[in-house]
Amino acid sequence: MRNFVLVKKKINKFDIKSLSLPGDKSLSIRFIIFASLANGKSKAYNLLNSEDVKSTIKCFSKLGIKIIFKKNFCEVYGKGLFGLNYKPNIILDSGNSGTCARLIMASVVDTSKKITFIGDKSLSKRDMSRITIPLKKFGVNFKNKTNTLPLSVLPTTKLKPIKYFENLGSAQCKSAVIIAALKTKGKTFLKCKPSRNHTELILKNVLKAPIKLKKKKNFDLIEIQGNKEFKSFKYDIPSDISSAAFFIVLTLLGKNSSMIIKNINTNPTRTGIIHILNLMGAKIKLLNTKIYNGEKISDIFVKSSKTLKGINLNPKHNSSAIDEFLLIFLTASLCKGISTFKNLSELNKKESKRLNLGIKILRLMGIKVKKINKDGIKIWGNPNLEINHNIKINDYLKDHRIFMMSVIASLTVGGKWKIFDPDSIKTSFPSFLKLLKKCGAKIN
Repeated sequence: MRNFVLVKKKINKFDIKSLSLPGDKSLSIRFIIFASLANGKSKAYNLLNSEDVKSTIKCFSKLGIKIIFKKNFCEVYGKGLFGLNYKPNIILDSGNSGTCARLIMASVVDTSKKITFIGDKSLSKRDMSRITIPLKKFGVNFKNKTNTLPLSVLPTTKLKPIKYFENLGSAQCKSAVIIAALKTKGKTFLKCKPSRNHTELILKNVLKAPIKLKKKKNFDLIEIQGNKEFKSFKYDIPSDISSAAFFIVLTLLGKNSSMIIKNINTNPTRTGIIHILNLMGAKIKLLNTKIYNGEKISDIFVKSSKTLKGINLNPKHNSSAIDEFLLIFLTASLCKGISTFKNLSELNKKESKRLNLGIKILRLMGIKVKKINKDGIKIWGNPNLEINHNIKINDYLKDHRIFMMSVIASLTVGGKWKIFDPDSIKTSFPSFLKLLKKCGAKIN
């Protein structure tokens, strides 16, 4: 029998002076990858204890890397850029994590044995061609019948540097090219649409790797010198803006409430949701900002707002908020006026078809919404919405963000919500429900 949570009551007003959240998932996964490829013992604090990170750890453990993960820290005993142990018939299970699968594929481009990648039902539906296409240019060979998992990386005799144009705005694709480039002799050149830049910042500021970064108006230019080893390192991982986003929107849409969320990674490539919500009339502030290893870290102050208004969003903001658009849709549905969002095809390439499911959930709430131009959405906001009927959310491939967005909606608009598959949050935010209860939420 599938598990579910039951929410029958809106959250009461709250004033929280200090909320601490788990570590950033993107940085946690990248720490495991780069620490495994470094020489010596690396150590991280506040590593996210989630299924996606554990999948990454298990994969590198199968590749011969010793990793110790305790409550307060994680130690990785790296063996160098070319030190992974390629045993015959290795199978690497990435679970639900596209980042894990795609970036580890790039990490094993020098394999001497066949390595097969698998994932769960959701990940096995996701397109891997955005990674296999550029990796093939390096000289990597694959064995796969489709563009999805399972697929195998075959032994490669010779890798060569490449020039590649990444036009999807995908941080996973960009990072895969960068990691593969590290294992080649010569320089790889990458022109790409802007996307989250954690990989570049770690290489430049932490590992002191030979990488050059240049920003143009609409593109980033990256040059990587391959075949250069790097040393072990330490990293204090800040908290995740994608996790903070749920509490930001809960506070913003609540009544007479406020919250300060501590030590959040506010890298500008990740804070699109704050910029967009402020354009809609919110007054979210960044406090105590500092720079750590190239990453911007801040406390976030947010309070309830009665003056939110609709927005016709310029698609240039999409990439910096791609994981938070379900929450942006929810906010648009409860503010005054009409909101329009375009060029969001990337949402339907996530763990589930988030654009389609976002529309479905808003309609269940009684919001007027229309899909436009195949990959856009138009929302007629209703700031006075009060739900008195029952809503059941059970058709979303166990997507953690669909589950969490539905819980935030239930605590905001009322009604009786039955939301299935709470275990989905284990992939990215296991303590989500526990923290909501600390804020006063009644969740059964």
